[in-house]
Amino acid sequence: MSKTWYPVINEENCVECGACLDKCSHDVFKKDAGKPIVTFPDGCVEGCHGCQSLCPADAITYFGDDEGTESCGCGCGCDCCN
Repeated sequence: MSKTWYPVINEENCVECGACLDKCSHDVFKKDAGKPIVTFPDGCVEGCHGCQSLCPADAITYFGDDEGTESCGCGCGCDCCN
């Protein structure tokens, strides 16, 4: 898991669909007053773009992302890159 890579939610774009909550098996997100928030950023797997790829509102970027949304091959075992 990573302290230099984690999701950031653009609250203006977020449509509160919950796709990020449903996708992430590392408990990075929780729901607060209907909105997903990042509560455990250290749980995010460096290079994973799983939640971003499912977000219909393009509301998720990553702190530490210098390469965009390419397949990560992170190998965490949760199939997060597909």
